[in-house]
Amino acid sequence: MIFIELVLQNFGPYQGRQVINLVPKNQVDNCPIILLGGMNGNGKTTLLDAIRLALYGQRAQCSTRGNLSYGEFLNQCINHHTKPEESTRIELAFEHIINNQTVVFRIIRTWTKNQRNGKDNLGVLVDDWPDSSLVKIWDEYIENLIPLGISNLFLFDGEQVKELAENETTPPVVINAIQSLLGLELAERLSIDLEILVHRQRKKIAGSKELVTLEEIEKKLVYLNNEYTLAKQELASLQNNLDYSRRQHYLTQEKFLSEGGKIAAESNNLEKQKNGLTVAIEQTRQKLRELASELLPLALILPLLIQAKSQVEKEYRAAKAKIGLNVLVERDQRLLDCINHLGLLSEQIDKIKLFLASENEYLQQEISSAKELWLTDNPEVMKLLDNLLEGNLPNEIKYINEQLISLKNQEEEILAIEKQLAIAASPEEYEKLAAAVREAQSLLIESQTKYDTGKRRVEELAVVIEKNKKDLQEYSKQNIDTKNYEHIIHSAVKVQHTLKLFREKLALKKLGKLEDEVTKHFRYLLHKSDLVHRVAIDTNSFSLSLYDLNAQPVPKHRLSAGEKQLLAIAFLWGLARVSGHRLPVAIDTPLGRLDSSHRGNLVERYFPSASHQVILLSTDTEIGKHEVETLRNNEAIAREYLLKYDSSTRQTTIVENKYFW
Repeated sequence: MIFIELVLQNFGPYQGRQVINLVPKNQVDNCPIILLGGMNGNGKTTLLDAIRLALYGQRAQCSTRGNLSYGEFLNQCINHHTKPEESTRIELAFEHIINNQTVVFRIIRTWTKNQRNGKDNLGVLVDDWPDSSLVKIWDEYIENLIPLGISNLFLFDGEQVKELAENETTPPVVINAIQSLLGLELAERLSIDLEILVHRQRKKIAGSKELVTLEEIEKKLVYLNNEYTLAKQELASLQNNLDYSRRQHYLTQEKFLSEGGKIAAESNNLEKQKNGLTVAIEQTRQKLRELASELLPLALILPLLIQAKSQVEKEYRAAKAKIGLNVLVERDQRLLDCINHLGLLSEQIDKIKLFLASENEYLQQEISSAKELWLTDNPEVMKLLDNLLEGNLPNEIKYINEQLISLKNQEEEILAIEKQLAIAASPEEYEKLAAAVREAQSLLIESQTKYDTGKRRVEELAVVIEKNKKDLQEYSKQNIDTKNYEHIIHSAVKVQHTLKLFREKLALKKLGKLEDEVTKHFRYLLHKSDLVHRVAIDTNSFSLSLYDLNAQPVPKHRLSAGEKQLLAIAFLWGLARVSGHRLPVAIDTPLGRLDSSHRGNLVERYFPSASHQVILLSTDTEIGKHEVETLRNNEAIAREYLLKYDSSTRQTTIVENKYFW
């Protein structure tokens, strides 16, 4: 089998239609690798999930499905930019040889958001021709090509390898693959079918007394099952009634609130609040009246007071200048008299007089600035004005503004309370609304009680039914299995025993071949060829044991983390070889924690030889520049793609013929 093409349309981070050509070069050229590079979160695992989803649909073991239903998972996979009328689509084309002829299959799955049936629409084309009959049996058909049980041996990721490497016990998914591969599940299935046959034969060969008892238990079970069905139907009806009661209770409460019922119930408290605010307002107004009888009226003539203070300061400076000027004039006169006796020239004396006059001009201006002195006679005026303008009056004004703001807030609160009281329901309306709420609450309590009772009834019936089933099984075992003449029952037991031996011998035979393959591949990948001579596989747990050249056990803890990972890869490689299926291998995050030497062995020895088609999904730190150049130099790469992610739109674009380097 070879994967030819993968088409994604509005799937995960891939918006629109994007196509990946997966065809490797022919086996003569030995270029099996399709290399896809992308950083974590850019959509590498989404590609592997798309392949699984295309092949197996609802049965696909996709990485992000978890406990989601199939419909929820499909909705989760739709690209968030997809319009409601647009569909999401996955196409996987592959070729397979059937009866020595190459047949090309194309699987198409489409769906839209919130599709009613919670499923996808499946289409299958065979050599480009639609095959509706194959669509109906696709799950059975694909099991013949790539059984789901062994698909994890060919489509696996680094986490699966890491789990297989680190755990002492083999993971369940690998155990299931091994059992499917070795054909062991057929023996298990046959054993279960024999159990069903024995149960049927017990009823046929039971004695009359035992048969009567069996029939009574079965009749009781039928009765209980009928009661259980009726109880569940009744519970569904009670659930509807409970939902209706909850809705009615909610509506009556909303009506109680919207029509003023709550306000009417709180009217007494609102009236008390209003009365308290009225008293507070009156107290505030009384304080304002008291302030108005003291200094506060002076705030009305504040500009005049400021002007008066300025006038006082001018008069004070003028009075001081007048005194100083008189003193200087007397001194200047004495100076001039002295100069006259010195015999100076008249021109020199005139210059001295001019100088003295100019020196006294400033004081003369101060005196003339106060045209009229009418406040300096009272020395307390200036002090009084200072105290008034600098302290008392501003404090009074600040306090009065605070009281006015408080008064306004109190008046607004009263107005809001009056508006609430205005829309309050009247006593008659309030009683009707309150009665409706009480009735709805009572109905809700009654519905809840009935629902709880019905639920307990269903749970009790389930317990009783389970007990009767166990009684039926125990009675059959105690009263019928002891008979010695039931040929079919004894034959079935013998067959089951034979199946057990057959399973053990089959496991030993096929596990021997698997051990040889795993040992060969592990030694091939491991650069320390003398570390492990043989790998043994337990027939029950399928756990791996290692032995050296002297047949002595090699504890797994002696292996490094990289060697453990190589052992896990060798195990998967050996399983794929023993399966006999020539299938493509797809590996997500392939190199994990390997060191440089182990990486080199894996890159040079495993990837080119893992299969005729190897799809590698890697980050730049796994298959780095050195590794990709090695693969290119060995001509092992057929195609390269880069998953380019745009963080602003959260979309990934597939770029062809490009890798990180």
